[in-house]
Amino acid sequence: MSDMLVNLLKLPHDPALFQRLSEDGVRIFRALTPDQIAVTEWVRAQFGKQAAGECMAAFARQPVACILAARGRTLLGYACYDVTYRNFFGPTAVLESERGKGIGKALLLTALGSMRDVGYAYAIIGGVGPAAFYEKTVGAVLIPDSTPGVYCDFLQL
Repeated sequence: MSDMLVNLLKLPHDPALFQRLSEDGVRIFRALTPDQIAVTEWVRAQFGKQAAGECMAAFARQPVACILAARGRTLLGYACYDVTYRNFFGPTAVLESERGKGIGKALLLTALGSMRDVGYAYAIIGGVGPAAFYEKTVGAVLIPDSTPGVYCDFLQL
């Protein structure tokens, strides 16, 4: 899977998306340190131990580099940045039952906006799965010769 590059100075603004999600009871917010165990256990159960390991690193950052989506006290998705490498977005995921509702887009925009706010002008989306989604949503472009990228040496224990 290739990496993609995003110009953070040209992120789209989509208040209607956030309003629609709010009306559906979905909150998009930065995780707090006390959330670490609950969130990383949820990520591990839903998306695997490697995603949970990266998510744990997000809680070591200040501010915490993990954005959450929740309806009430139920987690729906998450997005991390600055975890495996600085200036990298990901991992991110949304529960399968909640996909197609704009939650992933809201998580992406919030996390990338947070990266811009701490001083990055560009971000790398590592090991991209849905390249068309990132291209359409934030104008991301594929980085030539970026496969297998930084995610090729995970321990498979």
